[in-house]
Amino acid sequence: MSLSDDMATLDATDQAGLVRDGAVSPLELVEAAIARIERLNPTLNAVILPLFDQARAAAAGPLPAGPFKGVPFLLKDLFAEMADTPLSEGSAFLQNHYVSAVDSEIVRRFKAAGLIVLGKTNTPEFGSLPTTEPAAFGATRNPWDLKRSPGGSSGGSAAAVASGMVAMGHANDGGGSIRVPASCCGLVGLKPTRGRISLGPHYGDAGSGIVSEFVVTRSVRDSVAMLDAIAGPALGDPYFATPPARSYAQEIADEPSPLRIALCTTPLSGQPADPDCVAATTAAAALCQSLGHNVEEAMPDLDGAAIMRDFAAVWIGFQGWAIDDWAQRMGRPPVRDAFEPGTWATYQASRRQTAADYLCAVQNLQAVSRTVAAFMTGYDVWLTPTLAVPPLPLGAFDYAPETRTAFLENIAASVGFTEICNITGQPALSLPLHVSAAGLPIGVQLIGRYGDEATLLRLAVALEAAEPWAVRRPADCA
Repeated sequence: MSLSDDMATLDATDQAGLVRDGAVSPLELVEAAIARIERLNPTLNAVILPLFDQARAAAAGPLPAGPFKGVPFLLKDLFAEMADTPLSEGSAFLQNHYVSAVDSEIVRRFKAAGLIVLGKTNTPEFGSLPTTEPAAFGATRNPWDLKRSPGGSSGGSAAAVASGMVAMGHANDGGGSIRVPASCCGLVGLKPTRGRISLGPHYGDAGSGIVSEFVVTRSVRDSVAMLDAIAGPALGDPYFATPPARSYAQEIADEPSPLRIALCTTPLSGQPADPDCVAATTAAAALCQSLGHNVEEAMPDLDGAAIMRDFAAVWIGFQGWAIDDWAQRMGRPPVRDAFEPGTWATYQASRRQTAADYLCAVQNLQAVSRTVAAFMTGYDVWLTPTLAVPPLPLGAFDYAPETRTAFLENIAASVGFTEICNITGQPALSLPLHVSAAGLPIGVQLIGRYGDEATLLRLAVALEAAEPWAVRRPADCA
């Protein structure tokens, strides 16, 4: 077996340990990752911008003594900027027109942790869909089933990590975009608390706080170590999540005390979830009970249809802002031919929506946050499916006026359990606890109280030990 194949079975913590012990060099890890990318990417289309020469140069030089010193990494081509590299955000409007001048705060922290960026991963146009099929770069395929979506909008990173190109990859989440692809690709996907990870220096309040930055990983401990490495505000950030009293690594060293867990398998849409997704969640509930936790069926009193309408209003405003912001930054007016039909339709909707419409929707969602916060005073964890459906076929999110109903139904099924935490700002974690009879990963979502990633991570460590998932890997990527 080659070093490339050996590295594909290790998480980032183990890879960093090999570097610290002198068993491998950073350059050897980088070359092994590049070899897997070159072998697998023609099929998966996860990496859309290779940065191999820069990565080799970084690996051959001095590196910060961070927790992931020498570990190869991929950066999602959305939001986070890396100096002197193109940023396209899945859009022909930016493609070949923009090169970042500075590192975003999160990229600076990734580098300080010792990570070596090998390239950028695919994303839908402006991160707008729970799939990764941008017209500008083509579809990313799910390593578990090449005919299916890897989820979105962090689908490129998720496919890369699931296939073993790298052990972890950058991701961000405005409605489920970390957790959805984590579920589709069999990974750990944590959306941190609002304000836990800085969006600076370019952004502060993205979509009234719906966006969070982080990573997708194969192991809980990698997510824990990364949260310790990059959490915390930058100067001037509009949101501030109270830091934990001690490191997350110290937090997970403790056994979780008996928890009160609310079980819910009905999404905001009100439509029944797929039996595989329900079975995954009820099995997770039974596992939690076997570990000594109290589980009962419960959910807050919410008007799902109203919430989805208000979130749609915020999302329309957010997407309109994204296009106008880039038009101002680049000095290029938006024109229809530079965008996908669905993106342009959303942009036109944003032009019709007033500022008052947007702010009323924000106010309504803030009231929802208060309802959910009150509900969470009675529970430590809220347990749901991550998705209402297994990974959908590629093309399920193709937009056309005549297919608009199916398009919206597929979106509702994809974010019916996830978007609530973008509204409330609570931390949420998708775990790959189940595989369907068809061999597809099915994620289960743990939702915590605002600011309480520690409880989620302690429970996740226990679940990972009880039902290990690292042994499961896509057959075509072994």
